[in-house]
Amino acid sequence: MDLYATLFEIIDMRSFSNLWYWIGLAVAWSMASYWVMGVPYDMIQRAGRVEGDAQDDLETIVRVNCNRITSLSEQSGLSMIAVASAILTSLVIMGFWYSIEFAQAVFLLMFPMMFVGLLSVRAAIMIQRRELSGKALRSYMLRHRLMVQLIGMVAILITAMWGMYHNLAYGVLR
Repeated sequence: MDLYATLFEIIDMRSFSNLWYWIGLAVAWSMASYWVMGVPYDMIQRAGRVEGDAQDDLETIVRVNCNRITSLSEQSGLSMIAVASAILTSLVIMGFWYSIEFAQAVFLLMFPMMFVGLLSVRAAIMIQRRELSGKALRSYMLRHRLMVQLIGMVAILITAMWGMYHNLAYGVLR
């Protein structure tokens, strides 16, 4: 038996009819909304309830992650945007011009995550610029989380609609 045939049979490249794709999509978006700029959501909640050391821990982790994000965006932001654009363009061409379902599925997962990344860079810059701390920091982080969740809801809706259209138009079993 051919190795590639066995591999593709196990992986099943028909993404929109594959349960694992939808589980992966749900996990990706739940992780994106739980880890707000690299800070777990429960840490933000605990800092709001307990304050004191919990607030100090939150501010420290946010400061470290903001420094990391802004440093990365300053040093290699342009090249990261160029590589991401090339990858997304390749996925669009393969997926929607050549009708490769796997490329469509990866594009529908990656494209909205690009906006989450850009939103995180913007949030890190704003937190540093405004020198947010205490309640103002928690409020800003929660607003950022809400924006990520809204992007995720729209992305999941569009992906689900495209997946249903694809399965109805082209059939689940080819």
